[in-house]
Parts: sequence; structure tokens; C-alpha cells
Amino acid sequence: MKKLIVLFVMVLGLVPASLFASERVDQHLTQEEFRAKQQAFIAEKAGLTAEEAAKFFPLYFKLQDEKKQLNDKAWKLMRQGRKEDLTEEGYEEILESVYDTRIASDELEKSYFEKFKEILSCKKLYEVQQAEMRFHREWLKNLRGKGNHRKPDSRTPAPRK
Repeated sequence: MKKLIVLFVMVLGLVPASLFASERVDQHLTQEEFRAKQQAFIAEKAGLTAEEAAKFFPLYFKLQDEKKQLNDKAWKLMRQGRKEDLTEEGYEEILESVYDTRIASDELEKSYFEKFKEILSCKKLYEVQQAEMRFHREWLKNLRGKGNHRKPDSRTPAPRK
């Protein structure tokens, strides 16, 4: 069993390096391919064992699916605001619904946090969140084809002359 875990960890160590090796990421990945890359990246960066990953990721992706449904609902509501015949009350109703949907998404995430704590330590959950943010940052950077060409951060003051 230990050999299997060591082999799995070694494979996970190689995947992230090859994941972002090309300058541009293939934009035509299936959801399963994207999730496989995401899972490998997060598992490696957060230091999850094969057993932890096997228990954690099905629940993690279920949360992602449920959050996507809520986000789709919020976007659908926001598109209703494009109607030219909306009254002030109509806009208020749309915005109230959007805020309620965002709150529902946060409450959903909090409920899954309780489930995640049964699988992973809080430290590992923190590492998972950090890895998830890093994965999305790198994914978007590569999708845009920026590679190493970064725009100056507008929050960082320009050097003085």
C-alpha cells in the first residue's frame, strides 16, 4: 500500500510541471479533463495523500457543481436587468434575488466546510484553498497567453525617478 501511495504522489508531482509547460493552455478541455488537471494540481500543492484525495475531491466537485448552479441563477437574474421597460421595483427585485443567491452560495460553502473538516485538517483545507486560487490564477494567465509578460500591478506604486 505504501508503494502505491508513493507512486501516486510521484505522479502528482510531475503533472503540475507539465500542466503549465506550454505557453497557452488548450482551451478545448472537457470538464473531466479540466477537473483532472485541477485535482492533480491541488492535491500536489496541498500535500494530500491518495486516500485524502479520494475522499475529498468527490465532495469538492459536488460543491463546485452546486455553486455553479447558483452562479448561473445570479447571472440569469442580472441579464433580466437589460430589459428597457424595467421599473425601479423591478431592478430592486433583481438585486435582492442576486444578493440572496450570493448569500446562499456562501452558506453552501460554509456547510461543505463542515463536511470537509471530517476528511482533512484545517491546515490542509487552508492549503487546498491556497492551491485552488493559485491554480485558477495560473490557468487564467496561461489562457490569456501572457506567459511571463505581466502587466504592472496598478496597486503597486511606480518606481520614483
